[in-house]
Amino acid sequence: MKLKFALVLALATFSMNAQLKSVAYTEGSQKLNGFSASPKKALKQKPGIVVLPAWMGINDHAKEVATKLSDMGYYAFVADIYGEGNYPANTQQAGEKAGYYKNNVDAYQKRIQAAIDQVIKAGADKDDIVIIGYCFGGTGAIEAARAGMNVKGVVSFHGGLGKDASRPNSAIKAKVLVLHGADDPFVPQKDIEGFQKEMKDGKADWQMVYYANAVHAFTEKSAGNDNSKGAAYNESADRRSWQHFTDFLNELFGKQ
Repeated sequence: MKLKFALVLALATFSMNAQLKSVAYTEGSQKLNGFSASPKKALKQKPGIVVLPAWMGINDHAKEVATKLSDMGYYAFVADIYGEGNYPANTQQAGEKAGYYKNNVDAYQKRIQAAIDQVIKAGADKDDIVIIGYCFGGTGAIEAARAGMNVKGVVSFHGGLGKDASRPNSAIKAKVLVLHGADDPFVPQKDIEGFQKEMKDGKADWQMVYYANAVHAFTEKSAGNDNSKGAAYNESADRRSWQHFTDFLNELFGKQ
C-alpha cells in the first residue's frame, strides 16, 4: 500500500514538473534560469503572470504556483532574480543577496522586467501582465508597481512593504493587492503606515488584507507551524489568500 501511494505521488509530481519548462535567459551579462508554464488552453486575453520567489530563490512552492496558474489558463513564468553562480546556500547568504536587491531597486526592477519579457515571449499579451511574489518576491511585486512597469496588477504574499525614505511617492498605475499576516514580526508598523500613505499619495487602486494568527511565510508549508519563530505555515491564511488572489484576477480579466 505504501509503495502504491509513493508511486502515485511520484507520478503526480512528474506530471506537475512535466508542465514546466526550464528557460535559460539573460539580463545584461548575467545568465538566468527560470521556469515557464504555458496553458493547454489559454484565456481569451492571454494574460501572463510572473512569479517572484522568496529569498532562497526558485523553490518547489514557486513552481507549484506557476503550474497551478497554467492549469487555470494563464501563461506563468518563475523568475530567477539572483542568476547562475549567485544562488544562496543558506539563509545567511539569502539575507545578504536579497538585501542587495532591496537596497538596489533598479537592479531588482531590471530582473523583474527580464522575467516579464520571457512570459510575453512564451505567448502572453504584453498589456495583460500580473506580478506576484512571496516574501522577498512580494517586495519585488510592489517594486514593479513603483517602477510604473506595464503591468495590470501586482500581488504581494507576506512581502516587505518598506522603502528608503529618500525615495519620493509617485503615481501607482497598477492595481495592488497585499496579503499580509496580522502577526508578521518582520514588517514593522511604520512600514505598513508608510506603504498605505504611498498608495494614497499615488492614487492607487489598492487593497490590503490581514489574516489572523498568521506570521511571515504563511503560504510556505516548509516553514513549519511554530508561529514563535516569526515565519510559519498557516493553512487558513494560505487558502484565504489564494481565494483573494483569484478574486483579484477575476476582477482584472473577468470571471473565468
